[in-house]
Amino acid sequence: MRLLLLLPTGVLLDRGVRKVVAEGAGGAFCLLPRHVDFVSALVPGILAYVPGGEDTAERFVAVDEGILVKCGREVRVSTRNAVAGPDLAGLRAAVERRLRRLDERERAARGALARLETGVVRRFMDLGRRL
Repeated sequence: MRLLLLLPTGVLLDRGVRKVVAEGAGGAFCLLPRHVDFVSALVPGILAYVPGGEDTAERFVAVDEGILVKCGREVRVSTRNAVAGPDLAGLRAAVERRLRRLDERERAARGALARLETGVVRRFMDLGRRL
């Protein structure tokens, strides 16, 4: 099978795989090459896959909400955020770093928005005094 993991900014993963395990709203499920075509809404969690070829080590990707579509020998996953890791410990560290970075960006954006709102309120107050 071919696994494509798509983000809004590009393709995170495009490789041949033997097996994909993901988690949908109804629970975890496994896809193998000859399984029937399938569509599922994904919940935030871990997507596991076994690469094709001689490499049999299971790999992991933390995914946000998304959609998984298996059509023929292709499995496409579309999600807003995803982080790949070599193992679960490495993945956990990568997710924590990403979440910290997102939290810092959100905090900076909230501060900028608060300054903009304060400026608008001051200008309205100044305008009210002039009238």
